[in-house]
Amino acid sequence: MIERLKKILALIKKEFIITWMDPKSRAIIVALPIVQLILFSYAITMEVRNIDVVVVDQDNSAESRELISRFEFSPQFRRIYRVKNMKQLQDKIDNKDVSMGLYINNDFSTNITSKTPTDVLVVTDGRQTNSAAIVAGYASQIIANYNQEIAPTNGVKINVVTRNWFNPNLEYRWFILTVIVAMLASVITLILTALSIAREREMGTFDQLIVSPLSSVDILAGKTVPPLIIAMALTCVMTFVVNNFFGMPFKGSIILFLISMLISLLSLVGVGLYISSICRTQQQAILGVITFMMPAVLLSGFISPIEDMPVFLQYLTLLNPIRFFMVLTRGIFLKGMDFADVSINLIPLIITATITLSMACWSFKKRQN
Repeated sequence: MIERLKKILALIKKEFIITWMDPKSRAIIVALPIVQLILFSYAITMEVRNIDVVVVDQDNSAESRELISRFEFSPQFRRIYRVKNMKQLQDKIDNKDVSMGLYINNDFSTNITSKTPTDVLVVTDGRQTNSAAIVAGYASQIIANYNQEIAPTNGVKINVVTRNWFNPNLEYRWFILTVIVAMLASVITLILTALSIAREREMGTFDQLIVSPLSSVDILAGKTVPPLIIAMALTCVMTFVVNNFFGMPFKGSIILFLISMLISLLSLVGVGLYISSICRTQQQAILGVITFMMPAVLLSGFISPIEDMPVFLQYLTLLNPIRFFMVLTRGIFLKGMDFADVSINLIPLIITATITLSMACWSFKKRQN
């Protein structure tokens, strides 16, 4: 057992040395994450497409129902969920079932009848910063139009009170930086792992590795550990930069964050190793990473909300590790996800890691036979 560990450690050491001695790999590790982190935080923008709303109507009057119907028939809004209290509204937003909440007090119709100013509370999910601002604007416009229609009759004024949960001031960088941390960590992990075996083939050392006394599991371990350690270190560095340079608060548990990052990156290591195992050159490996990354990013919820996608694509996103990586990064950073919420998102990542690492191991074994 000790001899086997020594062999694996020797392979791990070799992987670190080869990765660091390669100028391209060194540039990718050192320069790329920080440069892109700063660049993308200023350059990337978002837009909103469809909106789901949860409504608490404490008044349940003709006036409140009329206001809610304006949201139901608005082209910007898709589904209206009616709940009984603020706790249920909070759960809907916490679980990302909706993008906005609408709370109508029980004195809404009474105030309108008595010509007394009344408030309507609009709650947005501040984790999606750009979306939250646009959603609040849509809601304010609908309420303002309703107010204009009834104002000539009774002169009442309806005030819109907006609350942005998890990001009160709608700091746009808070949203984009959490996404960028996950994106850059994913790219670095995939590139390092995808190049590892392809590099061995180009250098002519892959056959030597196959005929070495190392088993396929040993080779897999040796190829997994270095990129995983490098990616974890870079993720920690980027988190430190985001927290200190950009002043973004970290509300979650450090331990939960590190565990989540480890499992997320392990699932991506599995994907990268499998890509590397079926590619003969480093160029093919890079193309394989790009081929995986493009649809993975599009299906992650980064560009378009997952609930707005066709149903079959929504199911397909369950196989996408980057989707859950982003949810965990954003949720632990901004919301302070608890263990239960983190665990739900870790289960698909553990399954993905198990499948992809098994496929990579099978590929090694196939070449050894």
